[in-house]
Amino acid sequence: MGDHLVRAEEFEKKAEKKLNGWGIFGSKHEDAADLLEKAANSYKLAKSWDLAGKAYLKVADCHLKSDSKHDAANAYAEAAKCYKKVDTNEAASCLERAVNIFCEIGRLNMAARYYKEIAEYYEADQKIEQAIDYFEKAAEFFQNEEVTTSANQCNLKVAQYASQLEQYEKAIKIYEEIARHSLGNNLLKYGVKGHLLNAGMCHLCKADVVSITNALEKYQDLDPTFTGTRECKFLSDLASAIDEEDIAKFTDVVKEFDSMTPLDSWKTTMLLRVKEKLKAKELEEDDLT
Repeated sequence: MGDHLVRAEEFEKKAEKKLNGWGIFGSKHEDAADLLEKAANSYKLAKSWDLAGKAYLKVADCHLKSDSKHDAANAYAEAAKCYKKVDTNEAASCLERAVNIFCEIGRLNMAARYYKEIAEYYEADQKIEQAIDYFEKAAEFFQNEEVTTSANQCNLKVAQYASQLEQYEKAIKIYEEIARHSLGNNLLKYGVKGHLLNAGMCHLCKADVVSITNALEKYQDLDPTFTGTRECKFLSDLASAIDEEDIAKFTDVVKEFDSMTPLDSWKTTMLLRVKEKLKAKELEEDDLT
């Protein structure tokens, strides 16, 4: 490991000497970039991720000075990979710089990809609001490039986290929109009932029986095949239990559905919220009697 650090420092010194010396302007920056990239690789071998990231930032600077924008953007992305291991914020900052360059040179697909990666950094760090922001940016870019599947993946993340933050209307709008667009696509239409179920569960979280009843009518008009699905029956039975303020019935409906189609953690969280509201309402009424 020590040998790798020594080699990295030697490469950096050579690069510094190259930059401070005489030479054709573009050429000396290209030569320095090559040396700095070797330094970065040596730092990586030494697992000195912070120093490797700094070396890649110097590589990016050299490429910018020789007007090699695409190479500069790639160097920022490499810096992000190194910083990801030690400093998520710095990693996101490096990718943001890469995105700005990719937008400038018209590589919007790459910009979308890196926006998604920034979102995933924040997601891993449980910085949900920042994650939502970057998933939205990624979705917009993917949509502009007509990469629908990737756009949907990002929008579904937005809906998932928006609902966790109790931004139910935002989540509902996304789930319904994806369901609507998926109906016309043979590859995507099998997922429609799942999107409508998620939208319906967000309606349930609002504890508004009229809202979920109207939604169910709308979903069956949107997709007539939804009527006969387990998902539609599940939402309808839950709405009935909420309307009757029957916690035991609500629990039985959930258990029955879970035995056939295991609930994921997001659905479990949403259903627990609905159940807590039912319990609170029951206690409130008990206090009044």
